[in-house]
Amino acid sequence: MKAMRLDGVGRLFTREVDRPSPGPDELLIRVEACGVCGTDRHLFHGEFPCTPPVTLGHEFSGLVEEMGSSVTGFKVGDRITGDPNIACGRCSHCIEGRVNLCRNLCAIGIHRDGGFADYVLVPQRQAFLLPQGLNPMHGAFCEPLACCLHGIDIADIRSGASVVVLGGGVIGLLTVQLARLAGATNVILSTRQASRRKLAEDVGATASVDPTKGDVGEQICGPQGLVPGGVDVVLECAGVGETVQQATRLVRPGGTVVIVGVMPQGETIAIEPFDLLFREINLRTSFLNPFTHGRAAALIANGSIEIEKLISRTVSLDEASNVVSNPPAPGDVKILVVPAR
Repeated sequence: MKAMRLDGVGRLFTREVDRPSPGPDELLIRVEACGVCGTDRHLFHGEFPCTPPVTLGHEFSGLVEEMGSSVTGFKVGDRITGDPNIACGRCSHCIEGRVNLCRNLCAIGIHRDGGFADYVLVPQRQAFLLPQGLNPMHGAFCEPLACCLHGIDIADIRSGASVVVLGGGVIGLLTVQLARLAGATNVILSTRQASRRKLAEDVGATASVDPTKGDVGEQICGPQGLVPGGVDVVLECAGVGETVQQATRLVRPGGTVVIVGVMPQGETIAIEPFDLLFREINLRTSFLNPFTHGRAAALIANGSIEIEKLISRTVSLDEASNVVSNPPAPGDVKILVVPAR
């Protein structure tokens, strides 16, 4: 079979490899689609820990091709989405229910071979059924949506709340939709790209702002801004130092900031602890998708989330290494790798 392998920092190649065989509790999945994530680019540049050589790709869905002898509840031909984050279930964090903080976490597409391939192995407990009639491309959005759900859970958005989402990539655009589903009546997205601002309003944002057109703080929470005095919740979804710093200036006293975006490992920013203290800002972080993957699959299966408008284009496995090793093109939201192309 064909797979896109990360051999080391800056070394990414698509080549023929042996097709894996499922262990007793594993499913062999024929990959229908696998999303390109910003984390894949961090892995390529050595900005996020992984264990090469490894096949990348953690946002995947596909069809059951083979099953191990102990697998129950699935059959050949089932469409599934795979939760890539495998917790050990034994460490202190797992016992506390904080499986995303597992000391022995093993992620498909990061520590073991992933979905940028014709086939991928998925442990039975990481597999979630999708409807047979679902658009095959949509299943690849379950993993990013699950991560967004965790951020929304942490934000604890109340009915009628005001929310700012910083970043117009796929995480920001999914978060806009989840914020509206959570009951927020005022959801503002900030991003430089006009196409993404329009898309945000198409999928549920009540307003959008262009940070190149003036101070974001003034545009949103200044005296003449959209929400004078600040919003209830800010979700930072860009993974950029500038927007992390912006986030604390946009929230009202007593409000909540949740960092969802992934910055490169080792990058730092300056904050003013006195300001956070004096305004009693609730500064939180959101990592991975503990117990949210099944909920994400259900939301996509029942059509609650607009997916089709977020797909920029599809590429083959042969084209995938060029996509991952370069920055996203202007206007790109989500690129899907489709092995059958």
